[in-house]
Amino acid sequence: MRPPLLRELLLVVGLFVVYKAGRLLATGHTDEAFADAHRVWDWERFLHLPGEGAVQTTLLHSDALVHIANTYYAAVHFPATAAFLVWLYLRRPAHYVWARRVLALVTAAALVGHLTFPLAPPRLLGEAGLVDTGQVYGPTVYGAHPATDAMANQFAAMPSLHFGWALMVAIGLIAATRSRLRLLWLLHPLLTLVVIVGTANHYWLDAIVATALLCIALAVVPPPRRTATTAGRRPERERADFPVRELPELVGAGR
Repeated sequence: MRPPLLRELLLVVGLFVVYKAGRLLATGHTDEAFADAHRVWDWERFLHLPGEGAVQTTLLHSDALVHIANTYYAAVHFPATAAFLVWLYLRRPAHYVWARRVLALVTAAALVGHLTFPLAPPRLLGEAGLVDTGQVYGPTVYGAHPATDAMANQFAAMPSLHFGWALMVAIGLIAATRSRLRLLWLLHPLLTLVVIVGTANHYWLDAIVATALLCIALAVVPPPRRTATTAGRRPERERADFPVRELPELVGAGR
């Protein structure tokens, strides 16, 4: 059954407003954010994770490529998630409720992380030696000075909701569709990972933590039951409305 539209709109908008307000509450912890950034950088080296610079070097080979990456980071995150929820609401209501609950749980957990572990992104960490591609090549969604940025909290790098939401979009579409090519939806989080790391907006660990939170949310929120409707097939009673052509009696069938 499809939930009431007005209630869902108010719920989703309310969650978004609470999240944005919560992120802004975490601003101003400059010293703590940079101290945590040094810790994350050291943890990644201890874990032998590849350097973020390897991805950025590839992007910087082309001004057009890095501009596309910046545009993807700035313009795809929210619209893709919104389009995902709208499509599920209209076509797969049961999957919509499931996905909305998972996204809400992940977002709430991420907000707690942003409040308790402020983190400066690698583009602001001198030790990383990375380029702030948004400021240099554009476009960017952040102000030039993080401490005075009234529009966004630049110290909310961990976990990466860019990656967490993108991964949930892919998982949700794979679960809600039956196309043989549905695994190609995983290209969205893969491309998002390349973009967030290559533009130096996130560390590898930001995406790893987001993945862990999403796994926990998926384990907690029960998925919709697999039925003809949720699987994208026509229900049996709808198919029964079509007349069934009678087959001619086979000659000699009774002999």
